[in-house]
Amino acid sequence: MNSKKNVVTLLLPLALIACGGSESAPAKPATEAEAKPGHVEEGGHEEGALKLTPEQIKAVGVEIANAGAATIRETLPLYGSVAPNAERVREIGARFPGVIRSVNKKIGDTVKQGDTLATVESNESLQTYSVVASLPGVVTARNANPGEQTGEKALFTIADLSTVWVELSLFPRDVAKVRVGQNVRVKSADAGLSTDGELVYVAPFGSSANQTLTARVLVNNADRHWAPGLYVTADVTLAETVVPLAIRNEAVQNLEGRSVVFVKDDDGFEPKPIKVGRVDDENSEVLQGIKAGDAYVTRNSYILKAELGKGEAEHED
Repeated sequence: MNSKKNVVTLLLPLALIACGGSESAPAKPATEAEAKPGHVEEGGHEEGALKLTPEQIKAVGVEIANAGAATIRETLPLYGSVAPNAERVREIGARFPGVIRSVNKKIGDTVKQGDTLATVESNESLQTYSVVASLPGVVTARNANPGEQTGEKALFTIADLSTVWVELSLFPRDVAKVRVGQNVRVKSADAGLSTDGELVYVAPFGSSANQTLTARVLVNNADRHWAPGLYVTADVTLAETVVPLAIRNEAVQNLEGRSVVFVKDDDGFEPKPIKVGRVDDENSEVLQGIKAGDAYVTRNSYILKAELGKGEAEHED
């Protein structure tokens, strides 16, 4: 509901200007320039063109880019989940059997390599020594309390989450398409996240439970956004093709059954019909309709479409 109110609020100044002001405003005599055929008052419409002031462009959040060459990716969509990088997980125990005298860290604490996790009094020498972190990371498990005997158990588990694995489910029919070293775009719709990683492993055997193989992606997680346990989708890049002319997908609008993009020229913003070729999750190849270098609306192009429709309806009335 709030998003709809925001759009209406932003469109209102455009509609008022397009109509020449409010209904109570007196009619203004046409100047010589305004009386000429093809003249469009700023904020108005003429043969499908929409003129906006710089203030209006800023108010509605319109962004502009130049059409040009881009890379179109052929991808294989997969799904899976985030897991700790098992090569960066350590279980830490006592060097010598003894009594735990103190515990310095708890589950969830961040530690540096060499930090003291606990102190232990050796049963044999009665000397106290430190149990230290063998790598930087987060304490994910603790099995140590003061007064307990250490035994042979692991006292702490530390996971370095600066990198994580994304474990993807790969169907047998797709095994021939993937190989170690391919780029993979990982996405979490729920968290609104997207990042690129590298395919580092394809299991040589499958799971009888779901009839899939595991494809593993190494992802940089320095910002800690990718928490183990999250479900994700991923697109494995199978091929990349550079096309001479492409635009952002968000720029394409459907107008009267045609794919159009709003191009900015001296007359304002005009919807230009285009023919689209290959498409990936970011860009659309343009086969005809615009040329390289044309300035076109990327973000919030749907607002111009809505405003153009309002203006045409008002002219018909």
